[in-house]
Amino acid sequence: MLAMHVGAVAALLPRFWSWQALVVLGALYWTTVLGVTLGLHRLAAHRSFQAPAWVERGLVLMGALACQSGPIEWVGLHRHHHKYSDQPNDHHDAARGLWWAHSDWMLHEIPALRHVERLTGDLQRDPFYRWLDRWFLLVQLPLAAALYGYGEWAGVHGGGLGLVLWGIPLRLVLVYHVTWLVNSATHALGYRNFDSPDLSRNCWWVAILSFGEGWHNNHHAFPHSARHGLRWFEIDITWLHIRLLQVLGLARRVRVARYRP
Repeated sequence: MLAMHVGAVAALLPRFWSWQALVVLGALYWTTVLGVTLGLHRLAAHRSFQAPAWVERGLVLMGALACQSGPIEWVGLHRHHHKYSDQPNDHHDAARGLWWAHSDWMLHEIPALRHVERLTGDLQRDPFYRWLDRWFLLVQLPLAAALYGYGEWAGVHGGGLGLVLWGIPLRLVLVYHVTWLVNSATHALGYRNFDSPDLSRNCWWVAILSFGEGWHNNHHAFPHSARHGLRWFEIDITWLHIRLLQVLGLARRVRVARYRP
């Protein structure tokens, strides 16, 4: 984690700046955040819709680019969080403070890890999930090789190293903190549409950064809904991608909650 933050700072040095690096960052941010929100969260963790195996595996592979543990562990911890949200046995219980909920919880023993296997029986049966859960870090290697090779071949300012720094550590740090804001900021800032038994809130700016995950009170009220932004002004970019998959015939049995004031 420390190395990624150091690499992210290094990426911002003038010698590594280029328009190509900015495009790489934008494209990979979109890919990675969607992998987390659409693949790991709404599809794998909550089964809010169904998709062909190749679509699901592609989305989960995109989520593995986030380096937030393997998909089985990610899903298991998230399901555990929903069972005990903001209770003492919630591993990122926001009642313990924003810093704890944001990232400090990861620097301590996580008792919830003992329950991952019990909570992920559906994923444990899939060899692809088991393989990716063990080797998710390796996904960064071909990406780094491709970025470095293109940067050197195209003569990009900052070279291949510049593209690697923008495409991996800088991207990862941005995605880390955006994901962690869903655990911290949206349990403290914003408004509530529903009286859910936790501290979850709807926070518009987190929703923008996280492609719709910031409508967190809506999500905790209806965890299995594929749509998190339930009111007309609650823009949910991940939901728009699910609708696109529906139009293409790649998403079915989509579960959607409705807002009724």
